Amino acid sequence: MKRFILAILSIRKQSKWKAAWLTACLTIISLGLWAQSLSDIQNVRVDDLSNAQIGQLIQRAESNGINPTQIVALAQERGMPPSEASKLGRRINEFLSGGNTTQQTTAQEGTGRTFEMETSNEIFDSLRKSDPYFDLSPEQKKIFGFKLFHNRQLDFSPSLNIPTPLSYVIGPGDQLLIDIYGASQQSYDLTVSPEGRIFVPNVGPVSVGGSSVEAATSRLKSSLGRIYSGLLGSSPNTFMQVRLGNIRSIKVSMVGELTKPGTYTLPSFATVFNALYAAGGPNENGAFRTIQVYRNSRLEATVDIYDFLTKGEQNSNITLQDNDVIIVPPFQSRVEVVGPVRREGYFETKPGESIEKLLSFAGGFSSMAFKDRVTIRRYDESLRKVMDVSSAQFNEFNLQDGDEVLIGEVLDRYTNRVQVVGSVNREGEFSLVEGLTVKALIEKAEGLRPEAFMQRATLYRTNEDLTLGAIPLDLQGIMEGESEDVTLKNEDLLFIPSRYDIQEEFYVKITGEINFPGTYPFASEMTVGDLVLRAGGFLESAANSSIEIARRVRDSQSGQIAEISTLTVNPNLELSEEEKNLPLSPFDHVFIRRSPGFEREQIVSVRGEVMYPGEFVIKNANERISDIVERAGGLSVFAYPKGANLIRRTVYFEGQTEDEIREENLRQMWERLNPETNRDLNEAEKMLFDRIDKKLAEIEEEKVKKELEEEEEMDQVMVFPESESLDPELNKSRMKEEDLVGINLESIMNNPGSEEDLILMEGDILQVPKQLQTVRMVGEVLLPTTARFEKGKSLNYYISKSGGFTEKARKSKAYVIYANGDAAQTRSFLGIKNYPIIEPGAEIVVPQKPERERMSAAGWIGIASSLATLGILIERLVQ
Repeated sequence: MKRFILAILSIRKQSKWKAAWLTACLTIISLGLWAQSLSDIQNVRVDDLSNAQIGQLIQRAESNGINPTQIVALAQERGMPPSEASKLGRRINEFLSGGNTTQQTTAQEGTGRTFEMETSNEIFDSLRKSDPYFDLSPEQKKIFGFKLFHNRQLDFSPSLNIPTPLSYVIGPGDQLLIDIYGASQQSYDLTVSPEGRIFVPNVGPVSVGGSSVEAATSRLKSSLGRIYSGLLGSSPNTFMQVRLGNIRSIKVSMVGELTKPGTYTLPSFATVFNALYAAGGPNENGAFRTIQVYRNSRLEATVDIYDFLTKGEQNSNITLQDNDVIIVPPFQSRVEVVGPVRREGYFETKPGESIEKLLSFAGGFSSMAFKDRVTIRRYDESLRKVMDVSSAQFNEFNLQDGDEVLIGEVLDRYTNRVQVVGSVNREGEFSLVEGLTVKALIEKAEGLRPEAFMQRATLYRTNEDLTLGAIPLDLQGIMEGESEDVTLKNEDLLFIPSRYDIQEEFYVKITGEINFPGTYPFASEMTVGDLVLRAGGFLESAANSSIEIARRVRDSQSGQIAEISTLTVNPNLELSEEEKNLPLSPFDHVFIRRSPGFEREQIVSVRGEVMYPGEFVIKNANERISDIVERAGGLSVFAYPKGANLIRRTVYFEGQTEDEIREENLRQMWERLNPETNRDLNEAEKMLFDRIDKKLAEIEEEKVKKELEEEEEMDQVMVFPESESLDPELNKSRMKEEDLVGINLESIMNNPGSEEDLILMEGDILQVPKQLQTVRMVGEVLLPTTARFEKGKSLNYYISKSGGFTEKARKSKAYVIYANGDAAQTRSFLGIKNYPIIEPGAEIVVPQKPERERMSAAGWIGIASSLATLGILIERLVQ
């Protein structure tokens, strides 16, 4: 169904623009300035940005493949004023070069900023090495040929490891190596003097300056023939070879529109391209096609770099000589090509060059280009105009400076396409041939899938006005030949739904005493036993009888919500007739009840002075404190029964659920059987370990699923605070998980089964202390301390032991907490205070007086005004 909707709503043109728009958006978003987004870039003040923010901006741009120059261009496109953009570019350059702006640099942050800057410089050094055009602006990259002299991976240095060229012109400073071999052998290492001569021993000076190597060789052969007669004649037996050793350096002046004009010292082998590379090549305004080489104030050559770039020709790339001058004039005509060509950008043109020539520079049309016509935007005096040029005019139409050549794209529409989506074996696009019908298209798609909905299909057709039309089809009738087949047209889309796409997914649920309760897929003829097997089987606590099945009621007018059925399943899950006769239906809910006779063990603890302290399992439902003390062997001789207390869980106690207890037991078994930490297992133990491991994995999967569902519910439900949360102290006391219950163990043991002898509950902890001999004083006393118990002493006696009451003490509310958890307060009658009796282990608590706000002057004035008004009212009533 999703694929169908996508196919219906897909408009190819829009999808392509959406992808481009998404890419642009992601690029812009990634360039967020610190906490400011580019949506308000026009309001950003560059002077307010710290160096750390500039560094973060550059790092984010780097992660998206954008160089610092492009950051400035993007900011201007988003509305940043030119003045601020200029500041931003300057700040970025200062950051990369290691500079600091005084506005933002402080002594406190100097160290951190320096570290940031060093780190950023290291990052950008590596980036520069990986991107040969890192420093070029977008405009520079668009100029055809500009990258040639800025590619760090391209080296135009002249090669010196080549055979001596015979056409090389010898000059002062060149080293000539002359080898004589054959009947005579001799070697000469001679340097050309400033006068252009070399001095050959036993021969004298020989003039070679200004001569080619070939001419100098002939001259030297004649001169040396006077001492080596075997060099000359028709049958020589001595031979000579002339080689260049160290070559001289020449100076070449580079002037005009160059990146780095000046005078350069180059090897004498250097050519025009070597010199241009050394000077950084032409700049943005420099010509690439009319570079002039002057020698002795005379034009020696005109170099067209485009011949090298497009055809590899270097005929004009002459070898330079000393004092040559290379002039790069401004370009005379440059046009821009925009659209689907192999190379978009700016191209320099010569007078009379046509669009055909321009396209050859641009590498020709790409496969997406509309080749029958191009559009020219031209500056015409004070206005601009648009011109259409057909393909027949490409060789005739001459370009002018500033022309913008726009290449269109082919329409993203098909002339012979039909599509089929849905329940066929091969969805997709197919070629439309004459007479193709719906049935033939389905056969091309290798037939229908078994779940295809045969009663109806839809043919979506693109009308002449590009609106969408729908034609309903009797698919079953067409396939069986009983209904008329439909002939397809261009851009038809046949949608064949699956019967599962147009109906609710069937499921059944099972809850209760089952290993993995939840929702499971429905299967035809499924019974309760099948569902129990799928859900991992009964728990030990499950009752196999009185299993309840709740079934939806459809179209009930009586108000009945569900049909309830009960059945009994064999405890061994053997299929019975009763179960077979009651198969499940979609959306049934099966409830597995707990067995009435099942009770999980309940544990209580006895601590302290009994014969056998520890944990005990409650034997029956009415087991009492006296029973458990008897099972613990009775009280020891050191026991203090009056100080015994009982700790009992409250309703807020969050203990382990049965599922958690079952999981914990499985994990303990898993650890005992883990072969990595235990002995080698036998086959039965290995199988048990595998079963437990699988069950634990399923439990973890269910827990993750449940947590995700709870998180989604929490996101959707708005939680309102309860009244309880308004008083956190009250909640803290109310929502304790355990409480101390005061008991009288002496009375309990003397009168078993009495009302004081409480019935035990799971988690109860009975604590029997040793004989206690101290009394503790806390609260508003001068020295909270613990004193030795003295029989018959009053509360005031122990208060005096702690230094007496503080000024904030609320004496009348002092109370005593006894060792067994009971409490007694101070009572007062007719001004006579009756203090509680003190027993061993008691704790005396003196509370603090409540703070009272003193009445302000405005309050006193209000009371006085009220009394005055009351007096006047009484006086009038009396009169």
